[in-house]
Parts: sequence; structure tokens; C-alpha cells
Amino acid sequence: MNEYLKISLLQIDLFHKNKKKNLSKIDSIVCDIENTDIILLPEMFNTSFCPFDISLAEETNGETVAWMKSLSKKKACAVAGTLMITENNKIYNRLIWISKDGSQHSYDKRHLFSLIKEQKTISKGDKRKIIIEEGWRICPLICYDLRFPVFCRNNDDYDVLIFLSSWPEKRIDAWNTLLKARAIENQCFSVGINRVGKDNSDIYFSGSSSVYDAFGKNLLNLGDKIDVVKSITISRDDLQLKRRQMNFLQDRDNFTIH
Repeated sequence: MNEYLKISLLQIDLFHKNKKKNLSKIDSIVCDIENTDIILLPEMFNTSFCPFDISLAEETNGETVAWMKSLSKKKACAVAGTLMITENNKIYNRLIWISKDGSQHSYDKRHLFSLIKEQKTISKGDKRKIIIEEGWRICPLICYDLRFPVFCRNNDDYDVLIFLSSWPEKRIDAWNTLLKARAIENQCFSVGINRVGKDNSDIYFSGSSSVYDAFGKNLLNLGDKIDVVKSITISRDDLQLKRRQMNFLQDRDNFTIH
């Protein structure tokens, strides 16, 4: 594991169902990023969160994933974001992770947002994915997964827990509280990327993209800033020190998720 990991959080106002404008905006915002290890994008960054318009879904080798690969190669870093992917006649809210070495990984959203009946059009994922980047073990999840501590549980000894999200302002207190709780209970860095601005249904998203350390200390919060990117460097030694000081993970129970 490398001693340090530099993560760049992108907090943007997304255009509704307009892939071209969203990708162009991201290109302009990330152009000044230098020497980062990971660029993180919010949930359904290419279209905004619109799970009922399945015509926007792409094949895994579609235009958006090709764009992610290009961005990863250009910036010499990993790039992660979610979009609707069609596979075997099903649609998934899929987190695509393009590693620095060009390899591709994916995770399908497990917890679909039943309050708006996301499950009507989107198929549920069945397992987590642990990704190794620069020697760090990373567990990337999606938005609503944040509310389910058993699913997020650190039984794989991961170092970083990531949530790529479209989390509305009216529930932002829960966002802040749960991101902090997931860091404390799993003794890891907890990173939340959230969009900002209003969507086509006039729902407001207030951002608050954040990073917490293993003791729940807030290391970064982007507040309600619009169309910004902020990078933060986290430390392996800091994580290991906190785990030595208070090694709660050694007392955890074993659970199996079916």
C-alpha cells in the first residue's frame, strides 16, 4: 500500500438527460487537476438521476465508459462514477471504476430507492466489490446503500468506503450523520460524493460532499459549492495509528449477507 492516496471529489450541477453537456462540463472542471490518484463523480453523472428513462442506458462499452477510459488515461488516475447500464435485458445503476492501469471494475447498486420506485426499472445488484488502487483496499457503493450498515460492514478489511450519490437537501442531515457513522463503525476513511443544484422535478441537492477519518473527524466538506473539484490526500499511517489506538474491528461479529 502506498503511504498516501490523493482523491479528487467533483461536486456538480447536472444537466437533465443531457450526456453531451454533462461530459463537457466535467472535462472543463477537471482540466486543472494534476497528480491525483482517483477522480470521483456523483451518481448518474452523465444524465442526472433519472432511472425511469431507460432509453438513456448504455452498453458497458458505450460512449460514457469510453469517455471515462479516455479521462483516466489523460489524467493518469482512476475514474469512478455511476450510470445506467443495460446487460442481459436488464438495466443496472452501475458504478464503473476505471483503474489507473486501465483495468475496469463494476458494482451494481444493491439498495434501490423504493420511495420513488427505482426498482420498477432498475435491477438490484447482489454483491459488493473491493477494488485495489495504489495498494489501498476500496469499497465503492452508491447513494441509498449508505443507510444500510450491515451491507457496508467492514468484513473485508477495506481502508476506504466511498458513496457516489444524488442525495437531496431535505435529507442532508442524515447524509452527514451516516457518512460519519460509517467511518467510525468501520474504522475507515468514509468519502461521500453528492451532486448539487436542482433537478427537473425541482428537487434541490445541496452537495455536502465530504471525507471523514476513522474517528469520524470531518477532513473535508464542499458545502453547497457548485461545479467545483477539491482534492484531499489521506494517509495510511494515520489510518493504521487510529486502528492501533482503538482496535474495535478485532471485536466485530461475523455476518454473511445472502
